[in-house]
Amino acid sequence: QVRLVEFGGGLVQAGGSLRLSCVASGFTLEANELGYVIGWFRQVPGKEREGISAISSRDGSSWYWNSAKGRFTISRDSAKNTVYLEMNSLKPEDTADYYCAATHKLFLDDDNYAYAREYEYWGQGTQVTVSS
Repeated sequence: QVRLVEFGGGLVQAGGSLRLSCVASGFTLEANELGYVIGWFRQVPGKEREGISAISSRDGSSWYWNSAKGRFTISRDSAKNTVYLEMNSLKPEDTADYYCAATHKLFLDDDNYAYAREYEYWGQGTQVTVSS
């Protein structure tokens, strides 16, 4: 059974950093032909879930969208079966609930991984609040 659990949210001042963790169980993040793509999303009340970044366990390919470019870094630790999202230079507008998700669709067009509809499994989310 696939399960995703996020850790690392909290309150941080503008300009600060946070590292979110997504611990996966029920599948491996080690590189193999039957991999998963793990994505990070965020959502604020009244808005759609926004894709931030994703990484493929198959070959380590990664993608970034929207405001994540240049400030956030996604990575994976296969030994810990964990995907990280390092967030730097945080802004108040980064305040949101952050979710990780997994899909076994390995060969989508890159930008399709930014869409929540492409993912089958979701964590419960972790809240990030950036104060000004």
